Amino acid sequence: MKCYFCDYIESKVIDSRATDENASIRRRRECLKCAKRFTTYEVVESTPIFVVKTDGRREPMDSNKIRLGLIKACEKRPVSVQQIDRVVGEIEKDISNSLLQEVSTQKIGEMIMERLRAIDPIAYVRFASVYRQFSDVTSFVEIISDMPK
Repeated sequence: MKCYFCDYIESKVIDSRATDENASIRRRRECLKCAKRFTTYEVVESTPIFVVKTDGRREPMDSNKIRLGLIKACEKRPVSVQQIDRVVGEIEKDISNSLLQEVSTQKIGEMIMERLRAIDPIAYVRFASVYRQFSDVTSFVEIISDMPK
């Protein structure tokens, strides 16, 4: 790590501490040339993930859009904000762990439906009706008949 004061390339770490709920590491360093101390922060570098829309457009993934879709589906249902945030976190983690730089809206929609189905069947049907663009009652009947009793 280059010294902030004299630009010397070598330094030693004096102290390391986790910060921001373990999202980064704060390091106190001492320059091996001028002996001055300085602080650095180390964070994991993440590559941006793009969402491929049904019309082929690509845009950066926005977890707030996932959260808003979940909130709308779970409106007036006994689903807590913590449950919604957990689902959003799980989906973000699954996508990041897949090491893909692009993910389709269809894949994200399926991931949301899979989790909603386990949390609240009504929210699941609401989300599915918008996501799959139900046009008639038979579409509702089909998805409800697939639900476990």
